[in-house]
Parts: sequence; C-alpha cells; structure tokens
Amino acid sequence: MTFIEPGLYIRDGFAERPLADAALFHAARAGRLLDDLQEGASTMTDGQLRDGVDRALRCFTQEQLPTCQVDSITALIRRGVRIDWPASDRLPCV
Repeated sequence: MTFIEPGLYIRDGFAERPLADAALFHAARAGRLLDDLQEGASTMTDGQLRDGVDRALRCFTQEQLPTCQVDSITALIRRGVRIDWPASDRLPCV
C-alpha cells in the first residue's frame, strides 16, 4: 500500500480509504441524478432540465462547470441521447 496523503492510499492500482470512498460516492450520486433526469426529461422545461444537469455534474466535480458543457449535455438529453455514467465500487489510479 502506498501512502498518498492522509485518508488516501493506493493498493494494486486502486485508491482506498475515506477520500476514495467520498469520490466514489459523488460519482455514483451524479450517475443516479443523471439517470433520473433522463427518465423525466420529457416532463421538464428546458430550464428545469439544465438546472438538474448542472446540479448533477456539480455533485461530481464539486465546482461550477462551464456553461457550454452543461448546455451541451442538456441538449443531448433533450434529443434523447442516453448519457451513461458508470460508477464502479473501486477507484482506479494511473
């Protein structure tokens, strides 16, 4: 096991411990939010959908994304393009 910083270790190419667990939690939550948005997109206004995409992505990145990225993903969802957001139970490290 390699110590990176308090709360983050690398073992066999995967991050472990509290910081890795938090990153995995946020990735999985963003995926669930995007899935919910895609299921209900037809009943939402453009503004509601864009706001939902922004919240889902912010959950993952923990920061404000450029407007063009949020608008692009919103447009894809509105056109019916399925956005897959796979989240595994382990966080790979390069």
